[in-house]
Amino acid sequence: MLLLLLGIIVLHVAVLVLLFVSTIVSQWFMSNGHMMDLWQNCSMPGGNTRVCVLSSTNEWLQSVQATMILSIIFSVLSLFLFFYQLFTITKGGRFYLTGIFQILAGLCVMSAASIYTVRHTEWHIYNSDNSYGFAYILAWVAFPLALLSGFIYVILRKRD
Repeated sequence: MLLLLLGIIVLHVAVLVLLFVSTIVSQWFMSNGHMMDLWQNCSMPGGNTRVCVLSSTNEWLQSVQATMILSIIFSVLSLFLFFYQLFTITKGGRFYLTGIFQILAGLCVMSAASIYTVRHTEWHIYNSDNSYGFAYILAWVAFPLALLSGFIYVILRKRD
């Protein structure tokens, strides 16, 4: 039972790390010498000098920012709820509340990545050098892992 709990906690922490990295790192979208994330646009016009400006205030970008932050909040709250329920729930009880918050975190990151994908499809048509960065891919990887850990929490029963 201890190994199962340790594995669930490791999976949850891995999801949290993926969510934090994908939200903070400036590698959501890349083109020739230009990188863009949720917060700023960076370019290297002179070669070694990196110039960054804040991202524009598009409504869709603000919704992506908000849903990514919500996914982190839900996942952190889910981890705290897990530890709280681990010590307070009766024997045989399930971790429903923990699982619901983790599933909400997965749905939020899916919504953010989907909105970002839909809004940037026209960029690939005009310039084939554009590509999505690794932080964008990490967000998509965090989605099924968050759902998986949420479903594990829902199925999990407390034992002695």
